[in-house]
Amino acid sequence: MKDIQKVTGAAILRKVRIVRGRLELLAACPPCQGFSRLRTRNGVRRNRDPRNALILDVVRLVRSIRPKCVMLENVAGLARSRRYHKFRGALKGMGYAMRAAILDVGDFGVPQRRRRLVLIATKSGCPGFARRARVTRTVRDAIGQLPAPSRSKDPLHNHSVQRSKKVDALIHRIPVNGGSRASLGAKSQLKCHKKVKGFFDVYGRMAWGKPSPTITSGCINPSKGRFLHPVANRAITLREAALLQSFPLRYKFPVLQSGKYPVALLIGNALPPEFIRRQALHIRRTMVGLGARKAPGDDRKRMAG
Repeated sequence: MKDIQKVTGAAILRKVRIVRGRLELLAACPPCQGFSRLRTRNGVRRNRDPRNALILDVVRLVRSIRPKCVMLENVAGLARSRRYHKFRGALKGMGYAMRAAILDVGDFGVPQRRRRLVLIATKSGCPGFARRARVTRTVRDAIGQLPAPSRSKDPLHNHSVQRSKKVDALIHRIPVNGGSRASLGAKSQLKCHKKVKGFFDVYGRMAWGKPSPTITSGCINPSKGRFLHPVANRAITLREAALLQSFPLRYKFPVLQSGKYPVALLIGNALPPEFIRRQALHIRRTMVGLGARKAPGDDRKRMAG
């Protein structure tokens, strides 16, 4: 693993053994924390996170590599950034056509609500985005068939959690299947919850028949969001979080080596694989189609020669 600010386009081309202009797709997901609603208080406060400038390293690599297609993903808040508009201007200056939209991964086969800004740019006409799925997947679809953690041998599912008796009692009282701590009344609220406005999903339960809320790095901690299991009196497990992110059931994370919280960070920061798969297949089909439409003319040229 290397610092992206120190990686050159030439080094990447040497690594994959291709020449400039031959890379099919360059996908970039710069760190999103600096543009998130939480860090900027819904756009009211500026955030000077130095990682915000990494989007310009994507421009540097595109200029050096000249890929056939560029895909950029980030939180919706990036669209308000002057660096994002500078990024778009730079790609346009290099001859790329672009299409950008704020998409919800739940519309593309992922059992989760997660809105992200996605930009696709190509040299040969912009392919746009994959078709939306016909059916919305739910929490039950993703994790309803899993055994209880106590009956599982999967270390991603049966990791232990220690909570105070007070918090454990609070969790037991949250109504099942989408319940909120607001149902308990003011007297049952924790002191820290009475001091702040907002964060109403904290200590809330997911609902079986709906997609999950956005899975974040705090996904196994009910104090970080609506991360309680729909009916069990516990937060979701790492395996459940991974499935809600659309990782395959047997996908392995280094929980025994790294610990549960670093793995929660990996899971929460990921762009859901099913969303990526659908967009990538659509890009490939579009670009193959463009190549096929050009082929007959190329063949005639070869025959004439």
